Amino acid sequence: QVQFVESGGGLVQAGGSLRLSCAASGRTFSWHAVGWFRQAPGKEREFVAAIIWGGGTTDYADSVKGRFAISRDNAKDTVYLQMNSLKPEDTAVYYCAADSVAYRRYAASHLHDYDSWGQGTQVTVSS
Repeated sequence: QVQFVESGGGLVQAGGSLRLSCAASGRTFSWHAVGWFRQAPGKEREFVAAIIWGGGTTDYADSVKGRFAISRDNAKDTVYLQMNSLKPEDTAVYYCAADSVAYRRYAASHLHDYDSWGQGTQVTVSS
């Protein structure tokens, strides 16, 4: 089982940047893909980005392609989400989670593929 703690959220103006971190604990972190999801008030949780266990393959939601970048450092047990050119519609609580299947060969993008959710970090983008 992997446990996550997200950090790096905050208030930023539109066009600004933030870097979220997802620190993991647990022996099997490097075996699993990690995904970032977000949930805005009154909306369902949605996929943002994912990176496979080895870091060589990533996937992004269309709404963040070209603006966000996911990366991981298995030596530090941490996954990052660099968010650039932020928009007010990016405002949400951002969560990271581990793929429930070890060594999956692609970056899964569905909620049901993930477990071990963190507590989330709030990102607010002002216009």
